[in-house]
Amino acid sequence: MNYTTKVVQVTNVSPSTTSEQMRTLFGFLGTIEELKLFPPDDSPMPVTSRVCFVKFQEPESVGVSQHLTNTVFVDRALIVVPFAEVKKAKAAPSLMAESDPLPANRG
Repeated sequence: MNYTTKVVQVTNVSPSTTSEQMRTLFGFLGTIEELKLFPPDDSPMPVTSRVCFVKFQEPESVGVSQHLTNTVFVDRALIVVPFAEVKKAKAAPSLMAESDPLPANRG
């Protein structure tokens, strides 16, 4: 299957899991361009579960990484799904400038 995205979303991540542990796990499946864990490792906020986004260099790694779904990592069964990348629209600021004002602002 061809994937247009290079990003996977990993949910049901144990609160005790670190970014480095996730990087090690997913690093076996392909070269990682970027990895973000939420909340971050240094967050003082107590959490019951974490979410991780992994961006691979190759889109083929997305398909391979989905095989980790239901794999127990630390103490939770991971859920791995492709995540659509959002491209920044260059026209967005001009569209906002040309739009009508909000009804409350009309004179």
